[in-house]
Amino acid sequence: MAGSGGGRAIVLIVTDRPEPWHLRTRRFLRATDQRGELVRGARFLRRLVPGDDPLAPSTSRSSDRLARLLAEAGADRPSATRELGLAAVQAWKALRRTGTQPRAANGVTVLFTDLVGFSTWALHAGDDRVLELLRAVSDVTESIVTGHRGSIVKGLGDGVMAVFADPGEAVKAAYETCSAVSVIKAEGYLPHLRAGLHRGNPQRVGDDYLGVDVNIAARIMAAADGDEVLASGSVVEELDADTVTVRPRRNFRAKGTPKDLRVYRVVPRYS
Repeated sequence: MAGSGGGRAIVLIVTDRPEPWHLRTRRFLRATDQRGELVRGARFLRRLVPGDDPLAPSTSRSSDRLARLLAEAGADRPSATRELGLAAVQAWKALRRTGTQPRAANGVTVLFTDLVGFSTWALHAGDDRVLELLRAVSDVTESIVTGHRGSIVKGLGDGVMAVFADPGEAVKAAYETCSAVSVIKAEGYLPHLRAGLHRGNPQRVGDDYLGVDVNIAARIMAAADGDEVLASGSVVEELDADTVTVRPRRNFRAKGTPKDLRVYRVVPRYS
């Protein structure tokens, strides 16, 4: 500006103050955290982590509360950090899982379940609908299994592995779970569960079970149709004949099972 009386001109130059470094860093990290490829990669990683979905029906355990807080934090925007945090909680729950699985000294009945046709539907259903269905199936399965004095060993995506000390309770749990899942509603898909049971002496390793008897139960399940419960002869021979209806499953063949394995379709009788 020019001063009066012909004095020297004084020019004021106004410039924007540079943004503080910590704000620039925060903006960069937020933009990076929301990048689509990173979020998708983190979600894919979470699917590979062993253990149950941390957003499945929750309890009052601290890990479940933490999962809810992570899910609710910034839920209006995608976040790779949130997905990785949920993956960490899922892994922690898998490591810390404690159960009341029966010991194998006197034999246990192993149950496997699986949703028929689920993978084909899930390819087109979208993550939200898939997760909603899996939560509903997980909820009823856990309730019924524990109600029959069984213990879920691990989730298998669209099914579970569980163990029971009492084979009769295992059969009831399998049948009731199939019935309960069949009435769950899912857009574009009719859920039908299949189940396989085998009694034996698998090797217990921590909270898991390994060995041939586990593999046999899984193979029996894979041979079942929707809403069908198949059980090996080792299960059927322990049942009270007055409590179940048993029909032989003829011409049963499955890789990795004994040639003389007898398999039956079983349905509990309720008085």
